[in-house]
Amino acid sequence: MREVFEIVQNIGFKDLIDIGIVAYVFYKIYMLLKETRAKQLVKGIVVLLVVTQLSEWFQLHVMNWILINTMTVGLIALLIVFQPELRRALEYIGRTKLLSKSMQDLEYHELENIVNEMMESISSLSRQKIGALIVIEKDTGLSEIAESGTILDANISRGLLINIFMPNTPLHDGAIIIRNNKILAAACFLPLSDNPSLSKDLGTRHRAGVGISEKSDAFVVMVSEETGAISVAQHGKLSRFLDTKTLKTRIVNTMKPERTKKSWRFFKLKWRQNHENDESDAK
Repeated sequence: MREVFEIVQNIGFKDLIDIGIVAYVFYKIYMLLKETRAKQLVKGIVVLLVVTQLSEWFQLHVMNWILINTMTVGLIALLIVFQPELRRALEYIGRTKLLSKSMQDLEYHELENIVNEMMESISSLSRQKIGALIVIEKDTGLSEIAESGTILDANISRGLLINIFMPNTPLHDGAIIIRNNKILAAACFLPLSDNPSLSKDLGTRHRAGVGISEKSDAFVVMVSEETGAISVAQHGKLSRFLDTKTLKTRIVNTMKPERTKKSWRFFKLKWRQNHENDESDAK
């Protein structure tokens, strides 16, 4: 107890900074591993370390020799097993504000037009119960995913988005990739999530949306062809049954640059008024 008191007494300001940095790094590592296969693998490694130490204490020489040699070559095995998680961690570091460039700056009127076109198309697809999968690229590049589909490099428009996802059309099966203010590609194949906590009721479209959000910082919008329900995925988290107001807010928060934040309140009020007027005309 006295030794602990002396250690605490000798802790200086630099030591506190050092401890804080290490704690922050371990917290970020935990958040990266949370709800992934790596979390279970880490538990297995901890068990092996404990068993190795116990075998040394109880002088179980054969078991201890096997475990020590296993741990010696285990570093290479860890690099192979944790390859997806290591890639995800490096991408996360690369997305930090100090090292990454921001999204292409959109003018206020450009953002307004893009969001309106996207919202009208998504609302229409939802009403008609037409399945859709829209991936909005952020800092992590999705060129490899785009190359798996058909490159369009087209302006975002309600008609084009609806026509892409219409059943029995050449590009309806797959996802579209939106880069900045353009539809980069359509009919793209996305990696499926193998998260065991996802509902068994989810189909391939939703698992693909969650899958790409696990491997990048993309924002993904999904429309169910069975129910017309709107869902979004980001950072591996799935949010289901969103209304248009909530979806609009999340899309704008994803796409808007810093200097449009002050004017966004006016845009939100204007969009709501136009939406209410359209509903009144429809009635």
